[in-house]
Amino acid sequence: MVVEAWFNHGAQLGPAVLLEGPLKLYHKLSIHFSSGEEFQAFPVVFSFYRLTLKRWMMLVMQLLRGTVKHAGSSAQCSAKRLSSAVGGISTSSHQSCTDTDHPKVLITGGLGQLGVGLAKLLRRQFGKNNVILSDIRKPPNHVYHNGPFIFSDILDFKNLREIVVNNNISWLVHYSAVLSAVGENNVALAKEVNITGLHNILDIATEHGLRVFVPSTMEAFGPSSSSDPTPELCVQRPRTIYGVSKVHAELMGEYYHHRFGLDFRCLRYPGIISADSQPGGGTTDYAVQTFHAAVKTGSLECNLRSDTRLSLMYIDDCLRATLEFLEAPADTLVNRTYNINAMNFTLHHLIQEIQKVLPDLKVTYNVDPVRQAIADSWPMALEDSAARRDWGWKHEYDLSEFVQTMLTHITTGNQLAQAY
Repeated sequence: MVVEAWFNHGAQLGPAVLLEGPLKLYHKLSIHFSSGEEFQAFPVVFSFYRLTLKRWMMLVMQLLRGTVKHAGSSAQCSAKRLSSAVGGISTSSHQSCTDTDHPKVLITGGLGQLGVGLAKLLRRQFGKNNVILSDIRKPPNHVYHNGPFIFSDILDFKNLREIVVNNNISWLVHYSAVLSAVGENNVALAKEVNITGLHNILDIATEHGLRVFVPSTMEAFGPSSSSDPTPELCVQRPRTIYGVSKVHAELMGEYYHHRFGLDFRCLRYPGIISADSQPGGGTTDYAVQTFHAAVKTGSLECNLRSDTRLSLMYIDDCLRATLEFLEAPADTLVNRTYNINAMNFTLHHLIQEIQKVLPDLKVTYNVDPVRQAIADSWPMALEDSAARRDWGWKHEYDLSEFVQTMLTHITTGNQLAQAY
């Protein structure tokens, strides 16, 4: 009865008060009884308090589950110290919480363009050592020396669990995936990595109370989806194993959230464009190819019709959206999967904008039926009013600023390459 009354009173005062009081009393008792004789004389008193404190912690967690991560740093710090104390771990009452004020982040599939870029952004926000990149490949030197990197195979459940436990991970960003082109050529591999690997991520995140982010894509939609714009809730019948696996990820993550309370978060990315990436054969690569060809050769052969319209986003907007979504308080998220949108333009409009800067650019068209069919099946735009309403999403790069940024980066990169 006393515990319940104390708990109800503390709940009205807020998480910090609720957690700090019993923790301070615990430390006073532990210091007093640790001298030896007093503990021998009053072991029952101390043991009774420990049992009472454990019961208190369970009541606290019932109230704060899913919300203490979004409280202030004082409450987060208190929760961690209380858990340590009740678990029997020696904890100084004067311990600094500087290192635990920020989340500890693990990024799987981290050597891709998005993983490296997000790690850089998160490290600026939370500190270099609080963000761990992981992959199954050896990192280039500039990645290896810019912050923690470890080997991690998402298909090895035991190894992944050890990484989470040994590094005290609290956020998990899951970028590991087999993308469209490779997936269509090796469906078995795509199923293993994109589906079995995802199951490992969800199970470990649930087991250890992590916040987990899994990106989705406009490829999660298909020819029968509304395309201009595509709403968040509509028919999803993708035609690629990558798209199918992303629909599976969305539904499984939302199931784990509703069934087990997992803090699952997912954004459907449009096509992501960056000046640092070379065209790799993807359908949205036409935009990247356009810039590289315009700067390097002054001529361009387009494999899509001039009226082809796709939803695209500059990488800086994508990374910022991901960080803002990860930081958003859980109680502001009406959904667990959101569309985000930025620019949608036709190839003709893109070329016109480039020709304002490079008027001598020569353009020809040689339409590839396979790429055109894929492009025609994807959304022209993603309807993202929910993201703008719930957590304040707003893109910064429109078509003109995007073109100027891309041309500047590519031109500068070419000049540096020629200098060496």
